[in-house]
Amino acid sequence: MAITRWDPFRDVLSLQNRMNSLFQEFNRGENDALTTAAFVPPVDIYEDEHKIVLKLEVPGMKESDLDIQLENQVLTVKGERKFEKEEKEENFHRIERCYGNFYRSFTIPNTVSPENVKAGYDAGVLRIELEKRAEAKPRQIRVEVGKGQVEGGKKEVKPAA
Repeated sequence: MAITRWDPFRDVLSLQNRMNSLFQEFNRGENDALTTAAFVPPVDIYEDEHKIVLKLEVPGMKESDLDIQLENQVLTVKGERKFEKEEKEENFHRIERCYGNFYRSFTIPNTVSPENVKAGYDAGVLRIELEKRAEAKPRQIRVEVGKGQVEGGKKEVKPAA
């Protein structure tokens, strides 16, 4: 049996070497990742009693680059933001905007009418309005004063004294 001397820093140095190699691998692929990073447009979704509205930020895109479909209660928005190489790449100091294809899908409740979907694009924001069905919209029920009996209901029986 061999006796080995215990070095408390051996594990720490091993961990440091692994971390350094990890960061080196990450930095090697950094230039490729900047131009091909996945583009996922952020979305806001809100609802009122008449409709559900989605707002997607897709600046720099043309309306023709967007594809919107509603099928089987799933709303799908697809598109592509292309990297325009108008200038020589060596002149770029930084590329932080994301480019490429994107695909977003949202499950839509049964209360939405698939026939009444509207989409508009203005100032880099895609707005999709999904109108609710008439039966899904809230309905105000008027209370009539002085009428204790509802039509079609059973007559109230009073116990004998």
